[in-house]
Order: sequence, then structure tokens, then C-alpha cells
Amino acid sequence: MEAADYELLSVREQLFHEKVRECIISTLLFATLYILCHIALTRFKKPAEFTTADDEDATVNKIALELCTFTLAVALGAVLLLPFSIISNEVLLSLSRNYYIQWLNGSLIHGLWNLVFLFSNLSLIFLMPFAYFFTESEGFAGSRKGVLARVYETVVMLMFLTLLVLGMVWVASAIVDNNFWEYYLPYLYSCISFLGVLLLLVCTPLGLARMFSVTGKLLVKPRLLEDLEEQLHCSAFEEAALTRRICNPTSCWLPLDMELLHRQVLALQTQRVLLEKRRKASAWQRNLGYPLAMLCLLVLTGLSVLTVAIHILELLIDEAAMPRGMQGASLGQVSFSKLGSFGAVVQVVLIFYLMVSSVMGFYSSPLFWGLRPRWHDTAMTQIIGNCVCLLVLSSALPVFSRTLGLTRLDLLGDFGRFNWLGNFYIVFLYNAAFAGLTTLCLVKTFTAAVRAELIRAFGLDRLPLPVSGFPRASRKTQHQ
Repeated sequence: MEAADYELLSVREQLFHEKVRECIISTLLFATLYILCHIALTRFKKPAEFTTADDEDATVNKIALELCTFTLAVALGAVLLLPFSIISNEVLLSLSRNYYIQWLNGSLIHGLWNLVFLFSNLSLIFLMPFAYFFTESEGFAGSRKGVLARVYETVVMLMFLTLLVLGMVWVASAIVDNNFWEYYLPYLYSCISFLGVLLLLVCTPLGLARMFSVTGKLLVKPRLLEDLEEQLHCSAFEEAALTRRICNPTSCWLPLDMELLHRQVLALQTQRVLLEKRRKASAWQRNLGYPLAMLCLLVLTGLSVLTVAIHILELLIDEAAMPRGMQGASLGQVSFSKLGSFGAVVQVVLIFYLMVSSVMGFYSSPLFWGLRPRWHDTAMTQIIGNCVCLLVLSSALPVFSRTLGLTRLDLLGDFGRFNWLGNFYIVFLYNAAFAGLTTLCLVKTFTAAVRAELIRAFGLDRLPLPVSGFPRASRKTQHQ
């Protein structure tokens, strides 16, 4: 063999080893995410659904739980996708010649983006509908009972659903555009991602405002803003009153719901234990922890709004600020932040902060309030719904972050092929709506919270003052 042939074989062998290495790394990363998600789901599932007398129902629920675990692992991978790419780029810039990071390259990052995109489509279009129909199926009438009968019914239901969706899309293609099938259907995931981006637009401002109230409940406030002694006395008085009503049910002429009274007593006891722990907090936790946490939230929220405002100005000046796709992962050449590694860390922190805020805003909204998972008391269908919603939110996070200008990393793989990303008006209006909604929610939350805390601190809430929003009692009522 000639030297050229040996060189060609060595290049092919090197490419083969690189692909095997990338497959091993991707498998290890996904296995880690899968184990973490499985541990999380087992903490929320309802044990009664997996230990029933009917082994068939328990088997079906276990299979559905594994599908939900796979979907949740993909959702977690989508959340980590953009931060991992940003950090990898900075590591390659700083340690480009280090032997121990040669496994970290653009090909690996690009492959991870493609895998997340593929598994997201697979989970949303096939796995989650299959899991839902599988848990609800009972087998066709007259067929032999068993898991296989449920599988047959589920497959038939999925086929009918697929035909229905394809028929609707075919009608839409005939009405809207004859080329609709050719240009838009291959990117059906673009519509789902656009729905997720719109959901993030609504939930993230709500979550940013909700973060302050949740942090205030978890941390111990300074004595100026919170009187724990008074709360403990009120809790003790309420518990004593409920205990007397339980012990003497005949003292009240109205029928009493004893189960409801017992639940209220348990809730008051739990609240009193938490208040006791908060009262025993040190002066450092009370006077330093709460202000620092609120200051961090305020700084992160302000940075988010400021970044979006700067990106709006860049959209008006420079066309390069528009989000776009990048087919080749050219990492390790230039930093994605003007501040270097420090700016990259700030970008990662902002992305995680906005994702947590969006999840909190999602579960705080009245529309999805009933979907909130409960500890060891979440039904299987509710777990499926949560996994679908979290996957829609997390898979839209890279597009959401790039659209708002939180990072300059161009979208890799099929994430950058969404058709609406090139529309200037959609991107500009989206940035303006996010900045406006976030500012509005924060101003409303801060003004209401500061007003309530000042009234509570000065004891004005205990005065017999008329409450705004309720009509005053008429003079005739007052005389009576």
C-alpha cells in the first residue's frame, strides 16, 4: 500500500475513535441525567399506583414512569445545553493545548445539540402520547386482558391521532400555501418551540416577581419586617380553638367536618414548628441573609432587564444581533461575551435564573395551578403532564435566551433552522414585550410588597381601618 493509503486509513481510524468517544461521553451524560430524574420522579409518584393488587396496572404505570423519566432527562439536558456550550467555549479558549480536554471539541457539542433536538421530538410526538394512552387504555372489548392488549389499543389510538393531525395539516397546507408541506412540515418542532417561547414570555415575568415573595417566606426576615412572637401566639390560639371544637363538637349547633378540623390542626402544628425554627435563627441569618438574598435577586433581575434593553438597541442598529443558526460548531475561537470568562459566567447564571423563574411562574399561574406535583401524591397522568410542560419550556430555553440576547452563541443544529427567527418584527416585539412585562410585574409586586410590609411593621394592619376595594358600611348598617 502507498503512503497516501496509509494516511487515509489513519484519518478514518482517528475519525472512528472520535465518534466512539463522543458516543461514550453522550451516553454517560444521559445516564447521569436519567438517574437523577428517576430519583426525582420516585419522590413525587403516588406509591399506591405501583403497589396495587392488579399487577397489570402496576406494570403499565412502571413503563409509563420510565418513559416520563426519559422525557424529563431530555428536558434537563435541554436546560444544560446552552450553559454547557458557553462554559466549554471558555475552557477551550483558556486551555486549548491541554491534553486532558482534547475530548471537548465542537463536534461533541454539535452532536449533543442534535441529540437533544431528536429526543425532544421523539418524546413530544411519540413517547408522551404513548404513555398517556397506555395508562388510560384497558384493551379492546372481547380481547384477552393483559399488557399486550393495552399496547395494541395504544398503538391504534396513536395511529388515529397521527392521521387526524396529518389531515389537519394537509387542509392547512391547501388553505395557506401549496408549499406548506415542503418548507414547514419538516420543521414541525418549530411550532412547538414557538409555543414554548411564548409560554416563557408569559411565565418568566410572573416567576421573576414570584421569586421575591418565595424567598421572603423561606428566609428569616429582620425583626423590623416580621414579628415571629405575634405569629406564634396567633398560631397557638388558633390551634387551641380548633382543639376545643374537636373535643366538644356538641358546643356548636352547626355540623362540623371533623376530618377538615384535624387537617387544619396538623397544618397549624407544622406552621408552629417552622416558626419555632425561624425564631431560633441567628442574628447573622436574620439581619444579613435576607437582605443579601433580596439584593442578589434584585441584581439578577436588573441585569436581565438591562441585557434585554441593550439587545433591543442592538437590533435597531446592527443586523448581526438577530438570532441565527450555525451548522458548524466553531468553538474555542472567540469568547461569546465582551467581558470574557466573567461575562460568560454571568450569562450562565442569568440563563439558569430565568429558567427557574419561568418554572416558578408556570406553576404559580392560575391556569396550571392544578398541575403542581405533590410529594408522594402525584398521579401518573399528572406526572406525564408535568414532563410534557417542562420539556416544552426547557427545549425552548436556547431559542429564548438567544432571542433575548442573553448570549451571543448562535444556535447549533436544527435549533437554528426555525423559520420565525429571521423575522425582525417578531424578535423585536418579543424583546420589547419581555422587558415591558417584567418591569410591570416587578413594579406592581414591589409596590404592593413594600406597602404591606410598612403597614405590618408600624402595626397599622391591626387598626380598624376600612380596607380598600370593599365598600364602606352604610349609616343604617352602622346604627344597627
